[in-house]
Order: sequence, then structure tokens, then C-alpha cells
Amino acid sequence: MADGSGTPDQLRMTYDRFSRFIPKDHILVITLERYAGTARQVLPFLAEENLLVEPQARKTAPCMAYAAYSLLVRDPEAVIVASPWDLYIRDESLFAQTIMDACQYVENNDVLMTLGIVPKTPDVNFGYIQVKEGRNAHLMAGPLQVKTFTEKPSAELAEVFVRTGEFFWNSGIFIWKAATIVAEMEQYLPEVTELFKGWQENIGERSFVERAYAECPKISLDNGVMEHTSRAWLYPARFGWADIERL
Repeated sequence: MADGSGTPDQLRMTYDRFSRFIPKDHILVITLERYAGTARQVLPFLAEENLLVEPQARKTAPCMAYAAYSLLVRDPEAVIVASPWDLYIRDESLFAQTIMDACQYVENNDVLMTLGIVPKTPDVNFGYIQVKEGRNAHLMAGPLQVKTFTEKPSAELAEVFVRTGEFFWNSGIFIWKAATIVAEMEQYLPEVTELFKGWQENIGERSFVERAYAECPKISLDNGVMEHTSRAWLYPARFGWADIERL
């Protein structure tokens, strides 16, 4: 998901990171119309059908609807790894292994998985995810069932979160079957998915996507789906991670 918050170098770095363990023809870039030219320049080898262009910025829920419906047309069994393009990752071998382990679980279970970063400090600039396994869950191997989401807590609350071991930083990286996220969005965000009616025949048509986006509300996956679904799970991640804006 390349919303323009990163740099061209960051887009190439993110593409290269995933292409080390995911076939290149399985990698899609979804970006805004004003950044599509940059994406084509940075990734000239990217197949045109693998560049999904959003007409307007509508946050991550409409973005995922567009991507998931596009993938369902290609493969009804598709598993999606959804990642921002503006992340710094240290220990890319561990990153790849964590992604693949989480994918394996998702292939066999209809869950909505988030990679949760084991927090090292009570940072107030990140969202936090609490799991149901209780104290010292940060020492466990995944997957863990999600209990609550908290967006950027106070310093005092962040201190409590980290001390309990029940909370993880929200990495913004999601893993799920395309069919599962579509089903959950159709339940919790019909105001988005109703706009994509007829996707089976029309999702590849520019005019269809433009009409859908013209009326789409601005809403994130966290607010629209993850905070409501009973299918939210977390896979603990221990590789080095940071939002590039925080570096």
C-alpha cells in the first residue's frame, strides 16, 4: 500500500524485501493516481495489471476492498499480505519467516491476522493491540487472539501496557484470505462494499473504480473492521521495525 508517505527509494526497498520470498508476479502495488507515474518509474518491470491505482485517498478500508476484489477475480483462494511501503525492517530473514509462518496459519484458518511488534519502550506514537492470553503474552509464540485496540495512548497508559506484557505495537501489516476480509468488510462496512457491487465483471474497469471511490467514506481497516470483528488475531513479531516517519 503506497500512499505517498514514503519515498521512491522506500517503494523499491519494500518491493525488493517482499520479492525475496514472494514471486514477483504475485506482488501488487496499490497507490494514488498522482503517484502512479512514480511507481511505474521506480518499478518499470511491474506488470500493469499489478499496479492498482486509487482515484482518491480514502484510507485503508476502501484500498483493501479494491485490492481484495481484484485478487478474488484472479484467485478465489488468494492470501493477502498487506503492508505499507514506509516501514523500516531490520533482520529481513526473520521478517520473511514471520510472514510465511503467519500465512501458513491463515491458509488453514479464517482469521484476520495482524503482525504485532513486541514493544521495547512505552512509545505513545504507536497503536497498541491487547491479546486475550494475559500477562507476559509477549513471551509466547503466535498466533494469539486479539482483545482490544488502542490508538496512541497517553504516556501513563503506554507504561502500563508495556509492563503487563499483554500489549503489542500495531505494525500495520495484515495477513488474511481475500475471501475472509471481503466477508468481514461486507458485514461491518457495507457502506464501502455496496459501492463495489458488480466487481466480478467490472473491477478491472477504470470507470467502475472511479464511481466506487467517488462515494467511499474515509475509513481505516482498524476502525472499520478490526475493532469489531471476532476474527482478529495477532502474530508476535520480533524483527526490528519502525515507521519510517519516526526515524
